Amino acid sequence: MGRSKNDLWVGLFVLIGLAALVFLALQSANLLSLNFQRGYRITANFDNIGGLKPKAAVRSAGVVVGRVADIRFDDERYQARIDLDMDTRFKFPKDSALKILTSGLLGEQYIGIEAGASDQNLAAGDNVTATQSAVVLENLISQFLYNSAANNASSGGSGK
Repeated sequence: MGRSKNDLWVGLFVLIGLAALVFLALQSANLLSLNFQRGYRITANFDNIGGLKPKAAVRSAGVVVGRVADIRFDDERYQARIDLDMDTRFKFPKDSALKILTSGLLGEQYIGIEAGASDQNLAAGDNVTATQSAVVLENLISQFLYNSAANNASSGGSGK
């Protein structure tokens, strides 16, 4: 009788430990967010979102102020349409600008908000029109190589 009681407690302890490990793994991978406050949802269109993923952070001055809720393709405008869930604690002017930025050189992408100067704030259902798409590293490299080749061709290829 005493052995089965100890086995039960050990099993329960192991299950709680495994649940805690799964919770920490999901939390650190940004796949789980425990926010019980209802925020407001805004949308924005981008020409290129790069590697932006749902649940990516929305930051202003380095502080997380929301999350990417949904990403879909707008087949009328041929752009990516992004839904953002913003925290109700943070209010931004209607003329704020959104940029897709990268943490470090090759880090994960997030959306940065630059506050505008309007007297009216963004509200649920608003569409932000001032957006800047992601900078794609491959495009920058190819542009640099193309410009280098064009400069060498125009100087006669003498390597000066």
